[in-house]
Amino acid sequence: MTALVRTAGAAAGEDLRRIVRINEEVKAVVAVAFRINLMALNAIFLAKRAGINARGFGVLSNELRVFSQDLRTQMQTLTAHIHAGVRDVSVVLQDIRNTRLLRAAVAAVPARQLDQLVGRRERANAEHQQHLASLRRQLQRALEDAFQLVELGGVLAKSAKIEAAYGQGFAGALTQVSGEFDGVVEEIRNSVQALQRSDFFKNN
Repeated sequence: MTALVRTAGAAAGEDLRRIVRINEEVKAVVAVAFRINLMALNAIFLAKRAGINARGFGVLSNELRVFSQDLRTQMQTLTAHIHAGVRDVSVVLQDIRNTRLLRAAVAAVPARQLDQLVGRRERANAEHQQHLASLRRQLQRALEDAFQLVELGGVLAKSAKIEAAYGQGFAGALTQVSGEFDGVVEEIRNSVQALQRSDFFKNN
């Protein structure tokens, strides 16, 4: 087994571990997005009880509810890319194993046909690696889109804080809810930024 094959195998194995970690983080973001949806529904009811003075807060709460749904949709896109990535990394690992076995066979029994077979296998390896690189870029773009969406969520949450002040008798409750929105959106923001910094994207 050559050092190059060993290195490629180790890199693919590490990629698999990284992409599984990304998937776990995406699942955590989806859970938090679901929390925002529930919080927004409660905030909408609270704004209705507060009446006309909390109308702006109610509108922003509804926008945060829409944001949570859009974020879950974006996370589903990421999940699809992740599943494709797991599949591609698995194919690359299988390619590396098969190539290693073929190299060993060629070394044991030199034959022109085996040599050609190894060449075809190595070309297939290169194609699979290119496909994985393309998928990596797609996942990175999807994360950038998710980050932009989270930035919008942050603006909505901060605007809800401002609107909460106009809630008169309900101002305290509205302020508390808007503070919770802000904290949860910030949690998601940190998660998405951590995903963007994943070592999985270093080879892009």
